[in-house]
Amino acid sequence: MDKTLIVTNDFPPRPGGIQAFLHNMALRLDPGRVVVYASTWKRGAEGAAATAAFDAEQPFTVVRDRTTMLLPTPRVTRRATELLRAHGCSSVWFGAAAPLGLMGPALRKAGARRLVATTHGHEAAWAQLPASRQLLRRIGEGTDTLTYLGEYTRSRIAAALSPAAAARMVQLPPGVDEKTFRPDSGGDEVRARLGLTERPVVVCVSRLVPRKGQDTLILAMPAILAAQPDAVLLIVGGGPFEDDLRRLAARTGVADSVRFTGPVPWSELPAHYGAGDVFAMPCRTRRGGLDVEGLGIVYLEASATGLPVVAGDSGGAPDAVLDGETGWVVRGGEPGEAAERITALLGDAELRRRMGERGRAWVEEKWRWDLLADRLRELL
Repeated sequence: MDKTLIVTNDFPPRPGGIQAFLHNMALRLDPGRVVVYASTWKRGAEGAAATAAFDAEQPFTVVRDRTTMLLPTPRVTRRATELLRAHGCSSVWFGAAAPLGLMGPALRKAGARRLVATTHGHEAAWAQLPASRQLLRRIGEGTDTLTYLGEYTRSRIAAALSPAAAARMVQLPPGVDEKTFRPDSGGDEVRARLGLTERPVVVCVSRLVPRKGQDTLILAMPAILAAQPDAVLLIVGGGPFEDDLRRLAARTGVADSVRFTGPVPWSELPAHYGAGDVFAMPCRTRRGGLDVEGLGIVYLEASATGLPVVAGDSGGAPDAVLDGETGWVVRGGEPGEAAERITALLGDAELRRRMGERGRAWVEEKWRWDLLADRLRELL
């Protein structure tokens, strides 16, 4: 692998799925051949201290820009080209293609031989609007490879590119640490701590935002409880939608059967997945297709933990489920469909076992980090 400059806004300690994706990939590359140029997480002493502590723990060099959002401005482009030359990098990986991939031609002129830009859900949204569609086309022309998460994002983004750029696209989804997310991840301890040992548990691990569909699960609970009176919905995570969800649970009359954990440290997430009998996140598409699920790594983490999954049909979420094998895909925003599938799973231990085992095997076959990191090294 050529020595690589990673240019990104999405890097820990800033939380999020893209951030975890990039960090996990970077950790699996040769640390002596990686330099990260990233934005600052938070302004102020607390944010600076957290960022400095995180950066000091990394096995590779991390250079922070003074801004909290890198944009392809002349100043940022100059800084990126200076870092490329100073560290002897000959490859560049843009952690998110839009908009940072617009710096591609300047970095190539500065000596970069390979330019790889990774796309996520927001690039699929860019492909739908005329102005951003043109910018996405420029990014495709100015880089060697655009990577994509799954078939949904590939088809949307490819439509905005030139035929040549579309032909150069390569799949590079986030992976799953199958050694961390596993059936014996500590779920029994979480269940005991929360008083759920003898109860059927539907778990949802995600940020609390409208797209993810926790409200759909709450609205599905009356039907689920009619079939499984002791069932509980365990909502793991924090976010701006939490107060709305709590009010909805109270209005629906299921507050006693819905538990909110709030934010959970990453190290405790595997055990929280393992506390469930079924994983469900019936995500939906919002804002006319501009707010979609790029892939849904949570479905794969749940599968690695041995759980059957119930996924929504937003964006690329179905790419993370073998429908009818590792779980089911339902229409996002449809409580009746979600309730039907969840109830069927809670009532059939053999079905849960079969789907959970198939999901675990699928993760081991296709979604392991080491396999995907090998693919990235080849691209770079």
